[in-house]
Amino acid sequence: MSRLPSLFVSHGAPTFALYPGTAGQALRDMAARLLEAYGTPRAIVVVSAHWETAEVTVGASEQPATIHDFGGFPEALYALRYPAAGAPDVAVEIVASLNAAGLPAAIDRQRGLDHGVWVPLMHMFPQADIPVIPLSLPSHGGPQQALALGRALAPLAGRGILIVGSGSITHNLGDYRRAWQQGGQTPAYVGEFADWLAARLAENDIASLLDYRHASPHGRHAHPSEEHLLPLFVALGAGGADCRPERFHAGVDDLVIAMDAYVFS
Repeated sequence: MSRLPSLFVSHGAPTFALYPGTAGQALRDMAARLLEAYGTPRAIVVVSAHWETAEVTVGASEQPATIHDFGGFPEALYALRYPAAGAPDVAVEIVASLNAAGLPAAIDRQRGLDHGVWVPLMHMFPQADIPVIPLSLPSHGGPQQALALGRALAPLAGRGILIVGSGSITHNLGDYRRAWQQGGQTPAYVGEFADWLAARLAENDIASLLDYRHASPHGRHAHPSEEHLLPLFVALGAGGADCRPERFHAGVDDLVIAMDAYVFS
């Protein structure tokens, strides 16, 4: 098997599981493209914005539960399950790769799959027939630490492991109500920040990306907290030093959530 690319996907609101729209179709198409080009991965590692820890932690459950880590949504969401198996042996392999790069890592044998993991995977691999390993996000270190984490994971892509960062290109949920109150229009900053990010990735401008909160238009507004953008840096690092980013979907859901997705190959 050739070296797999890495992915960044925007997982949207939990209702993305029920209403995939164009973003869900883009994820399905990308998964089909990967399977055709590279075959079935040994396992999928997902770094989600919804599992933050001080120390990098690898999920090693043999059968990770589907976590419904949200409230106030339609009952149909709570009936959904993503019954993929875990891969404790791959989890040990991941810890070894992280340790080799100088990153300490722990194992959690109980961790299930939060909605940042299972919602996009339901669209990409609906049969749930590929083992899934959740990997925590050490959010206190910012983009630089997230990029280092991705670089430490990069060797795994050559061993048949698909690395996915799951977050959101913009994530200021406080703007959702304001946008509806102001006529239901997407604020201009959503597209402006997404396009700035795409341009910097295309130019391999890593310095500006790492300093996005100062260097970009609306960086702090788009991300009052960083956890939903940091998985992008993990995916970027996992793609390898010479990776080429491709923005394979661009769009906005729920007025303020940019759903852009990238493949790094």
